[in-house]
Amino acid sequence: MLLERTFGELCVALRRLQDDLAALRVTVVEDKPLAGEVMLVDDFGNAAEDVLGWVKQALAQSMESYAAVSAQFDQERARAALADCQEQFHQAVQRFSTGLMEYERVGSLMRLGRQRKGEWQAWCGSVKESLDRCQPQLLAIYRALLACWQELSERAMSGSVSIRATNIGQQLLHCEDSMRTQKESLF
Repeated sequence: MLLERTFGELCVALRRLQDDLAALRVTVVEDKPLAGEVMLVDDFGNAAEDVLGWVKQALAQSMESYAAVSAQFDQERARAALADCQEQFHQAVQRFSTGLMEYERVGSLMRLGRQRKGEWQAWCGSVKESLDRCQPQLLAIYRALLACWQELSERAMSGSVSIRATNIGQQLLHCEDSMRTQKESLF
């Protein structure tokens, strides 16, 4: 079934992003150089954990939506879970953009590596590589969300019937009767 496959692809894309973010978090928080504390490291660590949390929630909702389109199709449950998934994902993207990939923040990261050299330069390079690995996954999830909404909409429309009732003819007759009555009362 195309609907199941499309929703399954969303789950896979979110799981890949979760894995990439978990690797980023390990690099930022656990693999940082031991010598010298830097506030920028804490900022990146906090942002990575925030984004990872939002993505985990989005993944849980995507799995809920997948379950709703699998075995017994439940359109309302699928729609609600997909909407929640998309909201969680948007929160993650917002935090990723402002907390991790903001131009000034990445610039500060690269300057830190150049200034401190050695372990710090290698660490900063690893963080930047991890960030870069996440970007294609974000795009894949946007595409997967769009595909899910399209499939869900098509499924909803395939079973619907549109009936339009008009009573224009009756209105015209009523209008003609009314005009006839008015003419008769004038003469």
